[in-house]
This record gives sequence, C-alpha cells and structure tokens, in this order.
Amino acid sequence: MDAVVESVDAHAYTIPTDAPEADGTAEWAATTLVVVRVHSAGQVGTGWTYGAAGCAALVREQLARVVTGRDALAVPGSWEAMVRAVRNATRAGAVGYAISAVDVALWDLKARLLNVPLAGLFGVVHDSVPVYGSGGFTTYDDERMTAQLTGWTQDQRIPRVKIKIGQSWGGDEPRDLARVASARAAVGPDVELFVDANGGYQRKQAIRLARAMAEFDVRWFEEPVSSDDLDGLREVRDQVVADVTAGEYGTDIAYFHRMCAHQAVDCLQIDATRCGGYTEWLRAAAVAAGFGLSVSGHCAPNLHAHVAAATPNLRHLEWFHDHVRIESMLFDGALDPTGGTVRPRQDRPGHGLVFDTGAAARYLVEP
Repeated sequence: MDAVVESVDAHAYTIPTDAPEADGTAEWAATTLVVVRVHSAGQVGTGWTYGAAGCAALVREQLARVVTGRDALAVPGSWEAMVRAVRNATRAGAVGYAISAVDVALWDLKARLLNVPLAGLFGVVHDSVPVYGSGGFTTYDDERMTAQLTGWTQDQRIPRVKIKIGQSWGGDEPRDLARVASARAAVGPDVELFVDANGGYQRKQAIRLARAMAEFDVRWFEEPVSSDDLDGLREVRDQVVADVTAGEYGTDIAYFHRMCAHQAVDCLQIDATRCGGYTEWLRAAAVAAGFGLSVSGHCAPNLHAHVAAATPNLRHLEWFHDHVRIESMLFDGALDPTGGTVRPRQDRPGHGLVFDTGAAARYLVEP
C-alpha cells in the first residue's frame, strides 16, 4: 500500500505521583509523559517517552519535518533520517528520548495501516512476557512497602519484585539492609527479590552490601555503581552471586556494545523510550544476544510488551509502579499482569493502546 506520514504532533503532560518517590540518587513528586502522534491515511500511531517537557518541542521543531512526507511503512528509513538530522544537537539525552517517541509512534502507525498487532509485525517469539513488580521507593516506610509488595505477590501473583536501596548515595547502609530484610519477610521465601541502587554505591561498598544481602537471597543487583563505571560494574559482577544489571540509560548500540564487551552485566537493560524506540531496541537486543546475554525491558511496560514478545533473548519487563499507574490512567487497553506475565493484545492493531486526550487534558503542561 502507498501511505505517507501526513503530520506529527507532540504534547507533554506532568502527572503528580501518588506519594513522594525517591531512589538512591534522586527524588521526585511528578512524572512527565511526552506523547507523540503521527497521522497517515486516517490512522494514528502513538508513541511516548518519560522525560522533560522539552522533548515535545524537539519533536515539533526538529523531528516532525524530517518524517513528514516519508513512506509511512519505511520506519527504519525515517529513524535513520532523524538520527542524521540531530547530529549537531547530539542524540543522547532529551533528543534521543524524542526520537524514541516518534519511532514508537511510526511503528504503531505502520501496524495500524496493515491492521496487524505489533508483535505480529515484528514476529512473535513469546506468547506471554514475564514481568516483575518494581517500586519500593526509599521514601516508603515498611508499612507502605509491604502493602505494595504483597499487592504484587498475593493479589496479582507476580513471582518477582524489586525495591530501591542505596538511600542518600549509599549513606545509610543499615536502613538499606533492614529494608531488604523487611521485603524478604513480606514476600516469603519463594518470590525472587531484586534490588536497585541507581548507582548509589562505591565499588567495594556494593560488594560488601551484596554479600550481606545474600542472606536474603537477592537475585538481581541493578546499578550497584554508576552505569558509567564499566570497570566498577565488572568488579562487582565478578565478586557477587546476584546478577548485576544496567543499561537503562543507553542511547545507541555503541553504548550497549561497550557494556556487553566489557562484561559489565549479566543481563542488559534496554528502554525503548530512551534508546531510539523499537528500531534501536531490536538492534540492542541482537547485540546482547551476540554476547550470550538476555535483556530486560526498563519501565513503560505497556509500550514494551509487543517488542518484548518478539525478542528471543528476553528475560522480563519491569512493571514499574509510576508508569503502570500513568498508563492505566491515560491509555485505553492497558495490560493486566495477574499471574506474573502480560500478553500483548492480538485483538487490536499496533500496540493496542489508545491515548485518552480527555483524561490527560488536566495534566497538559504546554500546547
């Protein structure tokens, strides 16, 4: 079929959290969602990212004119054109987030034009995708953390969960260990327990903490040190039992290749809302496979479900509290993780989600 991209629009929405949230190295009270919609032949493709409101301006001012008029079915060509167009603005950071949202929207549009689900367009490998509950913010007291964890494990029967540690850049080790102990007590012995330090520790400190956490059978140690410290990640990885993971800030396959080649991680995290959309997700997953590594989807689980189902070396997706809440509030068609997996919808084209502009209007932060 012949179809071209006719127009592109982008808007930003800032949604307050339902309680104060923090991890080892940052704190926040709201999350900004940037939604991109591309139009062709009466169909609308939708993509989004979680980043600064300025990402919407980047789409409108720099990227829209690059993809408008191009073949709506030739998504990799549009992606390449966007990457080349932002050379002087540099691709990392907000520019990469903006490219990611447009790329996701273009793939969603293509699938809708062809009237197929995205997983079918990519090629289904997994009928369902494992998820892990993610939250346990350092701002939570034990009561709130326990309620969240048991909601996942008992109510939704998700058999793997993650909490944040490394409070105040690793400045309160006793509290970190106490929270890990409380989490294990809350979920029982049979649930996989993950932790995320968000780069808050130093190398030897992370190793000491990992050894102390082994008592609680912690299986996943995310960003024990900065993800920029590849030597440090490898040092920790070589000396602990838990899987060491990172990659959520990756913006291109060169980044992911360096991390894999350095033997810095046991599982590579990829975020399609940051790395360059579905186009770069698939390439990054192939890089990881070349090093014998599995990949895990970082946050935005409803956006990731279809591409995850098409990824042979997928381990799981992060069912991140903040993004799950936003996607359930503002998108029709959000998925259900009950039983510990999500199944990408096969009864709708594209990723199966429709953005509710009416529900989102109150959160709009720029026209």
